[in-house]
Amino acid sequence: MPRRSRQGELETLRKQLVDLLVNFKVELRSPNLRVKVLALIPAFHLLRDLGSSLVPREQAASARNRMLFYLRKYPKMVVKGDELMVVAGINDWPRRVRELRVEQGWSIINGLTAKEMHEEEDFPLPSVDASQLGPDDYILLDQEQDREAAHRWNLANEIRRQRLGVRDKVLAFLRANIGRPVTGEELRYVASDRTEWARRVRELRTEQGWPVVTQNTGRPDLKVGSYVLESDRQGPAHDRAIADSVRRQVLRRDNYHCTNCDWDHDLWNKSDPRHLELHHKTHHAKGGKNTTENLITRCNVCHDRVHKQEKEEGPT
Repeated sequence: MPRRSRQGELETLRKQLVDLLVNFKVELRSPNLRVKVLALIPAFHLLRDLGSSLVPREQAASARNRMLFYLRKYPKMVVKGDELMVVAGINDWPRRVRELRVEQGWSIINGLTAKEMHEEEDFPLPSVDASQLGPDDYILLDQEQDREAAHRWNLANEIRRQRLGVRDKVLAFLRANIGRPVTGEELRYVASDRTEWARRVRELRTEQGWPVVTQNTGRPDLKVGSYVLESDRQGPAHDRAIADSVRRQVLRRDNYHCTNCDWDHDLWNKSDPRHLELHHKTHHAKGGKNTTENLITRCNVCHDRVHKQEKEEGPT
């Protein structure tokens, strides 16, 4: 069993490490490779002890909690894996990061996932250049723990094993969590870590009409990195080709309120699970375009009502 780091007094550990490295000059002269390696082992252990001792035991005793302490100290900032390795003081620190995310529900996003979200304009953290992130970068997106995460990860694992395409797996997971936020990390996992998952989410919204929203595409109240399927229904075909950039402009212009009844997401409740949609002033069939001038924001209840009324009245 590998030796675990031992927390201690920082200055004492530093002096012991310095002494070992100073004395190592003797071993360096030895022609015996194994002598050099064996002499460095205590220094290696001391360095890990020193790193794990940077976070006081009374604040975080375990490696997992030390990493969480460190991430919570620098939320929404890029933290390198090497930093987590230092404060963890153990070799299998990546597994502990996964436990924090999967078992304990901390919203920790990997650099690759953030980069893929950025490519689809779904990563609105202006302080972070997600295009430059890599697999050893991590960001804690939220200081609050999600207690339902373990259940969602078990569900994601079941869907992941099904013989479905990436888009169908993503949709199945979203439909299993209607109205509840899921994370980009969960969607990436359920898609078997395929890099196309973020593009498939966008296609579900813009080509197939599923009301999948993010902080950047209709729900500014959502946390960064979260996705919500607001309703288990597809929008009409003529509403599916609206570009995300146009959708954002219309929603912002209308202050994320239904222009008919003034409903917004602050009024959402389980007994009235509405969401916002875009309505064409001049319908597609009559030459109406997908432009900001021809679109207005409606809640789905008002949207359905106006189309029903128009159908009953017949063509004019």
